[in-house]
Amino acid sequence: MNEINKIRGKTAVVGLAEAGCGVTPGWSAMELMATAVHDALDDAGINLSQVDGLFAATAFHSMAAMSLSEYLGIRPKFADGSNIGGSSFLAHIITAAVALETGLINTAVIAYGSNQRSAGGFKTISEPMPYEADYNPRMPVSAYALAAQRYLHEYGAKKEDLAQVAVSARDWALLNPRAYMHDRGPLTINDVMSARPIVDPLGKLDCCLVTDGAAAIVMTRSDKAKDCKSTPIYLLGAAMEHHHRMISEMPDLTRTSAFESGQRAFEMSGYNPSDMDTIQLYDAFTINPILFLEDLGFCKKGEGKDLIKNIGPSGSLPVNTSGGGLSCVHPGMYGLFVTLEALRQLRNSAGDDVGKRKEGGWLKDPKLSLAHGNGGVLSSQVTNIWGLEETI
Repeated sequence: MNEINKIRGKTAVVGLAEAGCGVTPGWSAMELMATAVHDALDDAGINLSQVDGLFAATAFHSMAAMSLSEYLGIRPKFADGSNIGGSSFLAHIITAAVALETGLINTAVIAYGSNQRSAGGFKTISEPMPYEADYNPRMPVSAYALAAQRYLHEYGAKKEDLAQVAVSARDWALLNPRAYMHDRGPLTINDVMSARPIVDPLGKLDCCLVTDGAAAIVMTRSDKAKDCKSTPIYLLGAAMEHHHRMISEMPDLTRTSAFESGQRAFEMSGYNPSDMDTIQLYDAFTINPILFLEDLGFCKKGEGKDLIKNIGPSGSLPVNTSGGGLSCVHPGMYGLFVTLEALRQLRNSAGDDVGKRKEGGWLKDPKLSLAHGNGGVLSSQVTNIWGLEETI
């Protein structure tokens, strides 16, 4: 057995929360993040003093884990503030699982917070890209537009195919009262196609929301998880990979390293893409779910443009059931919110009260859920597979 596979089913998420999703004037990113941490611990029935592992990354703090631990007033035995973009938190989950299983820590908290909308827009601590800065691209949208344009050319896809992703996301958001766009009404293909152009072929509605928001999860070992308040959701598979930092260095604009991370995560889990009951993908732009569905093995290369016709509430493949980053929430680094929805669908299935949805918003008896994170400009890819106890 591969040594990393020994963490399969050995750890679980026992608490989760979000805070300040939408617009929260007067709140700092740290205040929002700390609120989510306290609420997640309350959800788990665990005291803050029991937290001895802390993981965090933001676009506001160069040493987020240390800043958060100081703000919370704790002294963790293990802390990690590694930042690989929006997928950071799914990578933190892997590190936390290893730290828990080896006995380095007993209780891990993974957190994120952002007040980017209230603070005036997207924030970044990213360095300029040396081979791209001279062209003055509008990052990150220029990078994703480049990948989208190449995909349209290579596989004969159309802008209408990209628009379908946004339409399906909005349809899910209409079922989710938590979603930022819940009350905005449905979208049509024409709505998306006629929206203000941003970077061809992407228009405004092909781009994610810009909101405030924070999220946190609590992880512990499986033997301890059963003593917590909420239903444990077990980590069955996890892997990460990245090929590049700058979009100009991406080996193939239509193939992400989700191909590798997904393959290894599925191998660890013992399941296949067809076994997944829910699929939560990082949809910063409409091209993302198309690429990820292909690279994760849900269809062959070039077939994503057809598969996305079935990802809405009336389709056969439940993707981004909260409304995703396009219609639910997107506070800059979205990976932890992908994870929250993967976990919530399973906890609702187990009978936990994780909020209200309109009919069809909660899936019927899901047992397995995939969460996939993306960071940078299609750069870092991290895949986590979650399951109820019966799936271990």
